[in-house]
Amino acid sequence: MTGTTVIDLGPQARIVAELAERVADGQLAESTPCPDYAVRHLLGHVAGLSVAFRDAARKNLGTTTGHRPDASLPVLGPEWRQELPKALDALAEAWRDPSAWDGMTRAGGIDLPGGVAGAVAADELVVHGWDLARATGQEYVPDPAALEVAYGFLRLAAAGDRGPFGPRVPVPESARLLDRAVGLSGRDPGWKP
Repeated sequence: MTGTTVIDLGPQARIVAELAERVADGQLAESTPCPDYAVRHLLGHVAGLSVAFRDAARKNLGTTTGHRPDASLPVLGPEWRQELPKALDALAEAWRDPSAWDGMTRAGGIDLPGGVAGAVAADELVVHGWDLARATGQEYVPDPAALEVAYGFLRLAAAGDRGPFGPRVPVPESARLLDRAVGLSGRDPGWKP
């Protein structure tokens, strides 16, 4: 686990769950900063990644950890309002086990060290929390520890002008940390619906 920052993903998972709770049914078809994703797809993606990263933490490798997220548009189940908060809680609980951050695991069909998978989970929660807040007009203040880990992952994963999720959007170093992370993720911090 050399160089890995171990954090509690629970605070950020709760923030995302609270954002999702405030999504009105009429907002499910609205656009998001994620190309090709409406709010319902984004929520479906968050539900799926919550299960996948829970299983990655537990080293329970199989269908959930082997599925590439870009293989198809995510589907939002009819019981998502009850299931999503539970999935986010389970993800956070799984990463509280120190062994989750050690050894090798798999997420999104990619084998990676546990510490890297934990950083990717933090990144997913932080950036998709921003996506959801922006798409639905909500205020967003991510968990500071999760934001630091997400930014660190994105900074290391970005090569040249391309980040791990698309072309980087230039953001001044003087900008707040969330805006810099969002830019590294390939999103424009000024995006509006």
